[in-house]
Amino acid sequence: MNIGISVSARIDASSSEAWAALENIESHVLWMKDAESIRFTTAERTGAGTEFVCVTKVGPVRLTDAMSITEWKPCEAMGVRHRGVVKGSGRFTLRALTGDETHFSLDDQLTFPWWLGGPLGERLAHPILARLWRGNMARLKAMIENQRRQDSSKIRDSGG
Repeated sequence: MNIGISVSARIDASSSEAWAALENIESHVLWMKDAESIRFTTAERTGAGTEFVCVTKVGPVRLTDAMSITEWKPCEAMGVRHRGVVKGSGRFTLRALTGDETHFSLDDQLTFPWWLGGPLGERLAHPILARLWRGNMARLKAMIENQRRQDSSKIRDSGG
């Protein structure tokens, strides 16, 4: 069994603006409340094949999650494989909407080890993780939209 979590948001920014925030993997700690630190284990920092270790903390549970990027389609999608204690895969998807809006989603499928409760732990964790990831998505949305406003202000102030 595994736990499936999907969250999404409509972001007032183009898919290229949203991708600029997503592709900077190191910055995920700024908007992912559960991500404490990211350390790359490959020379690559972007693209499929990039590998890193993310220290995650949810409540009293602190884990080291070995991850690898499995898909990299600029302005469209980023896939990730969780290879640490918690196993699974996730996918960020960006879809351009009318005007400068983007539908941004995260779909994750995770499997817990027996000592985290296995299938029972997954069921108990689902509402906690869903709430946490909705908050992560809200922080990412705010970060992207604030950056967009700042960039627009700079252009107006420079007379451009």
